[in-house]
Amino acid sequence: MEEERGGPVGPFTDLEVIRRDAGMPTTRFTRLVGIPERTYRRWQAKAKAGHPRKGPWPTPARDRRRQAVVKWAHKYPAWGHRKVWAMTRHDGHRLSQSTVLRVLAAEGLLLKADYQRERRQLAAVRKAAFAAPPTGPNMVWQFDFSEYETTTGGTWRVAGVADYWSKYEFGWHWSPTANRYDAIEAVELALAEAEQLLPGGHSLIRVPDRPRHR
Repeated sequence: MEEERGGPVGPFTDLEVIRRDAGMPTTRFTRLVGIPERTYRRWQAKAKAGHPRKGPWPTPARDRRRQAVVKWAHKYPAWGHRKVWAMTRHDGHRLSQSTVLRVLAAEGLLLKADYQRERRQLAAVRKAAFAAPPTGPNMVWQFDFSEYETTTGGTWRVAGVADYWSKYEFGWHWSPTANRYDAIEAVELALAEAEQLLPGGHSLIRVPDRPRHR
């Protein structure tokens, strides 16, 4: 599938605001957005001299795919532009990674540089816990419990399962009272969703049978 490229970038002033808010040096920013560094520095020099860059130019590729890109960005706000690009391509849209990056930047959905750095540090710590890190989906699942107290004195327990490799979160199990079967029910819920996404995926994990109530 060939990619559609968006042609010239948007207004320089908008890009410069994004760069400054992220605290990113010009060299790294131009490499990230796919703009030649010499070109961007020429725009900066013109802006300082009081000669703004011409534009804005038409962006047909971005305009046609904007809704599809924003849909995935809103659904998974922790994803970077590469994962959003991959899912948009999976939906059948032809576009480049740089087009997705510019759409996210224009919509204010681009993750900050410090956020990505923190994610990489946390990922390195998690990876060190494995003798052999997972290399694909459904090899390692992560499990989490949370409890919320209500104003009436009750407690809700929330149990969730996420795939370690893809960071995909399955449906959450909610229970008004804590019981020892919450974990099993949350895993069963995740297995049912995994079966819909990838038939046969549930065979990778076995859930023990529940003991009968007496």
